[in-house]
Amino acid sequence: MNEGYCLVMGLALLGACLAAHAQSWPDLPEKDGTVMLPAQEWPRQPEPRNVKVYVAYPGGALENVTDKTGLMLDLHNWGGTHWSGTADPVQLANRYHVAAICVDYLQSGPGKPEHPPYDFGYLQALDALRALYFVWYGLELRGVPFAKGRVYATGGSGGGNVTLMVNKLAPRTFACCIDKSGMAKLSDDIAFHLPGGSTLNARYSSDPDSDRYLTKDDQALRFVGRPDHAKTMKALGNTAKLIVVHGVDDASCPIEDAREMAAHMQAAGLDVEPHFITPENVDGQVIKSTAHALGDRTLIVFKYADKYLLSEGPDALVREGPSDFELRDDKVRYQTPNGCFVISYEQGFPVGRFEGATPGRADGATRPR
Repeated sequence: MNEGYCLVMGLALLGACLAAHAQSWPDLPEKDGTVMLPAQEWPRQPEPRNVKVYVAYPGGALENVTDKTGLMLDLHNWGGTHWSGTADPVQLANRYHVAAICVDYLQSGPGKPEHPPYDFGYLQALDALRALYFVWYGLELRGVPFAKGRVYATGGSGGGNVTLMVNKLAPRTFACCIDKSGMAKLSDDIAFHLPGGSTLNARYSSDPDSDRYLTKDDQALRFVGRPDHAKTMKALGNTAKLIVVHGVDDASCPIEDAREMAAHMQAAGLDVEPHFITPENVDGQVIKSTAHALGDRTLIVFKYADKYLLSEGPDALVREGPSDFELRDDKVRYQTPNGCFVISYEQGFPVGRFEGATPGRADGATRPR
């Protein structure tokens, strides 16, 4: 089979996929704006679900996207919306020449004790990746060239957790991710709100008969630095530089969890650059404290990631090779105690599922009753 025929067939397949998405997905906004995207079903509330996506272009307009323009997720904090607790997307778009994408992923906005347990980065990351793919495929559909190797993500607190998880669930897509005070694992402390630990309460139960029960599989996936998962990321070809900025006196997202994650990922050969903030790092402008808030979360990105995200310079990061979106396979698989989480890219955007080795556990990520 000759190369010309393969190219034609490949383009035809891409066109068919994009056309299928275009039937149900909105068009890219021409100016900075918002759209609503259909999202993967949440087993705890099995009904149609949509997420709000905010897009900020360089110079505020789609017409400014060029073959040098990258894409960047910018993810809000736990209980927030748009860009609360993270970097200003307009500044990111203009400084780094990217389309900056904010996402009101699952459980955005304030939570209440009676609400279902906090997702803690699984469907939230899938929502964010779907938003990223929406911009990616929207540009392809229009025939607009962009820099597919310049894909980045950042987020603060809960958005830091989702930043860590998008890199885990799409290990072949990002060139650089910046986690600011994010949760590194769903510990028993946070899951069950045990006394004397983190201030966070994800509202889960350890009782198998409870509708809030946290399975060992769901908890394992949400351990970003789980050693065998870090090795899986490396085997899949993860090359993203992960910048971790975390205060040593963080009472919400324990520094011990961030240190553990960084150590396990580095041991697996992943590229992690930790910045554990001590009093000596406090400058009163960018870094204002060693606690959870840290400081100005826009300037933090500038301080620690400028040389990697600016489009010019010897340290500018550009991922080599096809992304998860382009590979369109289901090779992203994370083994857990009773089965395996599979993140399928066969449709271009990711769809997650759990394949259980135990009867009755093959129906999804979290088991509502």
